[in-house]
Amino acid sequence: MIKLLRMRFAFGFLIAMLALSAWAQVAVPELSRRVTDQTATLSADQVAALESKLAAFEAKKGSQIAVLIVPTTQPEDIAQFGIRLADQWKIGRKKVDDGVILIVAKDDRTLRLEVGYGLEGAIPDAIAKRVIAEIITPYFKAGDFYGGIDAGVQQVMQLIEGEPLPPPSASGQGEGDGAFVMLIVGGMVVGWLLATLMSRPAAGGIAALGSGVAGAFAAAWPVPSWWG
Repeated sequence: MIKLLRMRFAFGFLIAMLALSAWAQVAVPELSRRVTDQTATLSADQVAALESKLAAFEAKKGSQIAVLIVPTTQPEDIAQFGIRLADQWKIGRKKVDDGVILIVAKDDRTLRLEVGYGLEGAIPDAIAKRVIAEIITPYFKAGDFYGGIDAGVQQVMQLIEGEPLPPPSASGQGEGDGAFVMLIVGGMVVGWLLATLMSRPAAGGIAALGSGVAGAFAAAWPVPSWWG
């Protein structure tokens, strides 16, 4: 009986420790933009400049790059946090996995490049460490965080440029517009056919109903977000 109670106590203690560890983890922020700064290190103009550069590169090459600045990743090390971040953000195109996340844990003084499998040939671990040590860190040591991030992003872009990747696809908005146009054209054709087969008042009523359905489909049409 005593042995059973000890086993139950040990099991309960283990569960409690695991729950406490999970609770203590730094929350992964929602992905709502290409540059997320939780430390107010960058100015609004600097964030906008980086966002513009990353958007232009994605439009040109297809690969997606994001930047995250957090105060700390403790109690996890930055590598463990990076895995959780990559799993949740899913940066990069589906079936290509060509995303890169530059993670800066400012108070921990640590950095990491989380690289998708599709870019491991262009940015293997050794190259990623060199980009951090030789390109980004010197700027950070001088107190120039924007300069370091900008230079690091630029170097990552140059590395990706030489990689044979699928070309970027048309934007999700363009796809949505095309679908909407198809719905309108289809409605016009159906309306014309109904007008030839039925009285015009009845055809008009059905055409109005068709327009409402088309509008509902257009409003609900999924528009892919930039992170794929």
